[in-house]
Amino acid sequence: MPFVALDGRGAITHGTRYTPPGHPVVSLASEAGLAVLVALRYRPLDRSEPDDLVLGWTDVEAVPERAPDDEELARRFLADWLLSGYSLLASVRSRVLPEADVVLMNPCHRGAAGVAPLTVRGFRFSECLHEPPMATRYLAKNLGDHG
Repeated sequence: MPFVALDGRGAITHGTRYTPPGHPVVSLASEAGLAVLVALRYRPLDRSEPDDLVLGWTDVEAVPERAPDDEELARRFLADWLLSGYSLLASVRSRVLPEADVVLMNPCHRGAAGVAPLTVRGFRFSECLHEPPMATRYLAKNLGDHG
């Protein structure tokens, strides 16, 4: 299964939004809804749906270092955090869902060995983004109230 290893290898080539290439880092979400929104943003342009999507979670007994909200300051802070190795986790406010955080894990930190592997379940956008059963009824009612 892709994207379930907590080794950070995916970030080595391209980096992440907030960290430079050349260093492993694991990007996590503080809540499942943010993970789904981010995955939705990166769906293929043809809207095809991979058969191997999963939603995963783990518990980590650490408090993340907090990056500044300013995006450029966050990049500098997180590059320093990653290179220093002084803590396992850092977090930055999500630009997609500001009420949630992107949580970054440094897989080279000594505490990374104690992080449990992800628990995963299959995930399909088609199962959650279909037309809701009551949409027609609510749409008709709202048009009648305003039309």
